Amino acid sequence: MFDAPKVDAHCHILDPARFPYAPDAIYQPANQEVGTLDQYLQVMDAYGIRQALLVGPNSGYNLDNRCMLDALARGAGRFRGVAVVRNDATRDELLALKQAGVVGVAFNATVLGVAYYLQAGPLLRHLADLDLFVSMQVEHDQLLGLRQLLVDSGVRLVFDHCGRPRAGAGIDQPGFQALLELGRSKRAAVKLSGYQKFSQQPPPYEDARPFVQALLEAFTPEACMWASDWPFLRAPARLDVGPLLRQFERVVPDADVRRQVMWDTPRRWLGLVDS
Repeated sequence: MFDAPKVDAHCHILDPARFPYAPDAIYQPANQEVGTLDQYLQVMDAYGIRQALLVGPNSGYNLDNRCMLDALARGAGRFRGVAVVRNDATRDELLALKQAGVVGVAFNATVLGVAYYLQAGPLLRHLADLDLFVSMQVEHDQLLGLRQLLVDSGVRLVFDHCGRPRAGAGIDQPGFQALLELGRSKRAAVKLSGYQKFSQQPPPYEDARPFVQALLEAFTPEACMWASDWPFLRAPARLDVGPLLRQFERVVPDADVRRQVMWDTPRRWLGLVDS
């Protein structure tokens, strides 16, 4: 399991010694939350992670993508990136990011709220035109307020962390059902990750299992991607990549399905090639 080739579809590089945090950042990760590129390369080597999607975090860096872009430049083709941009980012700004290895832009409604992104119509048109996806982080029923805008834009959608449902509300909750509907429509992909962000139980987060299984059924393995969420910002308890991989092995016992979710699908969705 650890040696099998895999792509980590959601992780962060945080290196405040080389790239100081933005003074207006809503949260400044520290201590065990800091994760430099050199540290992450060791994680990759230990767990068979050959390639990864580096997601620019609102925490620490806000709109400053320099740390993520530096890692892309130093990664020898092993990485793709998700940038955090203004709603009024220009097409030329987005094109420059794409040329640097960025494949998507983060929409984090869990931090900035639904109303903030209702003003993002022009940005969505630019993203669709450039074939950049939206890395969408919503929680609970937030998707209901954004679904029509996202669908009408025609942009590719990648949902973070299982859509962050209410773990105690079951798979029939409206926001999660809207996510499953998008999966069945073949308009989106989803990251099977971030259980600590919505589970009401300690690891191994058994109450997350029904949501993961429902996502695999609706999206199919052709649109599901495994991710670690390293270095686990704001995690309520200590996490490590190894136990997360073992948990995923238990939830998805079929080795062929795991290979799709952990290798074939993310490489196709993220535009990764052999490095």
